[in-house]
Amino acid sequence: MGFSEVRRESVAEGMARRSAAPVSEPMTIGRQRIRRRADARRLEILRAAARVFGERGFAAAGMREIAHAADLSAANLYHYFRGKDEILFFCQEQSLERMLAALAEARKGHGDITERLHGLARAHVLCLLDEVFGSAAHLEVDALPPALRDVIVGKRDAYERGVRALVMRGIRAGYLRRTEATVATRAFLGALNWTAQWFRPDGSLTPDRVADLVSDYAINGLVLADHKAVSAPPAKSRAARKTRATVTPLGIAAGRHVSS
Repeated sequence: MGFSEVRRESVAEGMARRSAAPVSEPMTIGRQRIRRRADARRLEILRAAARVFGERGFAAAGMREIAHAADLSAANLYHYFRGKDEILFFCQEQSLERMLAALAEARKGHGDITERLHGLARAHVLCLLDEVFGSAAHLEVDALPPALRDVIVGKRDAYERGVRALVMRGIRAGYLRRTEATVATRAFLGALNWTAQWFRPDGSLTPDRVADLVSDYAINGLVLADHKAVSAPPAKSRAARKTRATVTPLGIAAGRHVSS
């Protein structure tokens, strides 16, 4: 086992170990409550970190500032995360895990390849616009130390290879225009990723609507002119779309008021 694997275990497993009951003890109702409270607190910390990263940038942000934003002492913050590198790694890894899960669904589907790519693109954008995990997903991976960066880059590359395989399948089946699959894939992903740069939560459109529209545009850049592209459904009324519930990878439902 290399250093990268050891370091990754210390991050991912260390966080779980700090909030979970010992393996030898049953998960009683009391311990379940403790676990839920720990997950809720971790989510609050991640929201606070997202605000600090957004205001100051990752390089200038400090753990004391994050602790202050989360209304915690520095000592309490270190109980949940041992450093800002660990916070950034956790957010980026969770985002990639969600994208890889969406990719797995798209790959095992049997419908029109454009519909599957549209569903994948939509999931990708919604992941980037998540108020907690997506907020750090678009930060430069170079901000991480090498051992953690290697883990993220490996998953990112696996995701790109999987998307490229879907694009190549669509080209061979005649649904997508004949072109260089690698360039088409990177242009497709680039269009999706750029959403995180311009989206503003206080705008006029919800993340769901933005995901629909951006996915439409990205897919239409791949499909043949005579093939019917997938289109987003009409927008719901403003009142109906202002509030939505988001289930984070921590399994916590959080009410949100977000739009662009």
